[in-house]
Amino acid sequence: MDSINQQQPEKNRENLLGAEAAEKIKELVDKSSTCFFITDIQNSQPLHVRPMAVQKVEEDGSLWFLSSDDSHKNAEIQVDQHVQLLFQGSAHSDFLSLYGNASISRDKAKIKELWEPILKAWFTEGEDDPRITVIKVMPTEGYYWDNKHGNAVAFIKTMAGALVGKTLDDSIEGTIQV
Repeated sequence: MDSINQQQPEKNRENLLGAEAAEKIKELVDKSSTCFFITDIQNSQPLHVRPMAVQKVEEDGSLWFLSSDDSHKNAEIQVDQHVQLLFQGSAHSDFLSLYGNASISRDKAKIKELWEPILKAWFTEGEDDPRITVIKVMPTEGYYWDNKHGNAVAFIKTMAGALVGKTLDDSIEGTIQV
């Protein structure tokens, strides 16, 4: 039996490298800037997962977060820099899984650049709160699932395929290597 991907009449896989990979990361993260941030991923135990908001995505695909220096996440990154980020932009597309290396700093200029007033809910002393740290995640690899022409076209193609009994979805997926 053929896999669902082999039944597609059009291209549905595209692996991305370098600048194209970074562009896809930025595109998908812009659709949903909240991810599941996973640390301590190599210990064969339940994953250490928490939601985090991306403050910025650079042109090279690196992602920036603000975090408290006394958080479990920061302690875990200091022991093992390997992290995974999971994004979901909508119910049917814009999925992204990134694996990479995290680093922590107290760069005051970067904190000022990334600061938003809503963050005072976590950092009560404002952008000068002594607990604020910056986490930079540099992805090394990942995988994405998306559609080529937007959700409306994807829905129409899926419905048409269901009517004629043929796989006509608008999906595109592939590896990402920055």
